Amino acid sequence: MPARPSTRRELAWFKSTYSGANTTECVECAHAADGTLIRDSKWAGGPMVHVARGPWLVFIRSLTNGAPNSRTA
Repeated sequence: MPARPSTRRELAWFKSTYSGANTTECVECAHAADGTLIRDSKWAGGPMVHVARGPWLVFIRSLTNGAPNSRTA
């Protein structure tokens, strides 16, 4: 789902703390009202991937629990 151009400027984009010094292979995330947006950090004006809130939370919980989780919310 493409974001409105004005939304891109208003969002607070962030990188993972695990990105380290290698800035050539990073993605950025921004939390939106209806989920999370993901984009290539080198192409801020490029396409984004939208992940709805429920599946994003399942994904994050699976990472914090140390095991992938194939269930969807």
